[in-house]
Parts: sequence; C-alpha cells; structure tokens
Amino acid sequence: MAGPTLVSVLTRLWGDYLKTSTRLKIIDAYMVYIFLTGVMQFVYCCLVGTFPFNSFLSGFISTIASFVLAACLRLQCNPENKAHFEGISQERAFADFLFCHLILHLVVLNFIG
Repeated sequence: MAGPTLVSVLTRLWGDYLKTSTRLKIIDAYMVYIFLTGVMQFVYCCLVGTFPFNSFLSGFISTIASFVLAACLRLQCNPENKAHFEGISQERAFADFLFCHLILHLVVLNFIG
C-alpha cells in the first residue's frame, strides 16, 4: 500500500489553508515578510560584511524576535486554540503583541547605540 504522494499532500494543505480566516492570513503574510527581511539581512552580511556589527546584530535579532512574537499572536488568534487561551480575547492578544514590540524596539535602539 503506497502512502500519499507529495502532490496530494500539498494540494490538501493548500485547500485547508484556503479555509483559514483572513486575520490569520494577514499574520502569515507579516511573518513571511519578516522572514524574508531576516534572510536579506543575513545574505547582505555574508556578501558585504559586518562592519557595524551592532547594527547587523540588532537588526537580525529584531527580525527573529518579531517573527516569534507574530507566531505567538497567530497561536492566540487561531480559533482552534481557543481552549488553550480561554481568558485572552483577540484584542488583548494584539495589545500584548504591540506592547512587546514596543519593548523590543526600545531594546534594539538601545543596543545600536
């Protein structure tokens, strides 16, 4: 008995993703943007160098932390995870996300110098 093929798995994955709410798709698009920004910073670092090392390090750490915060926001806004986050509304999750981003960027600005 043969298992599912890669094409059938990807087709089902895409079909299930199309049923995802618009709010989660926006968060996913933001996460893709952050990921690509981190990749571009890393490639730039490899090609050009890390002369202002604090600038590269703070920018790269900022993209990683922003990605993690967005992943946490996506977990809290997903209706399938409602049982895990009973006392937290989506508005509260977004407010926490914004507050953590504010603190993150204050630390990043302080680290740059």
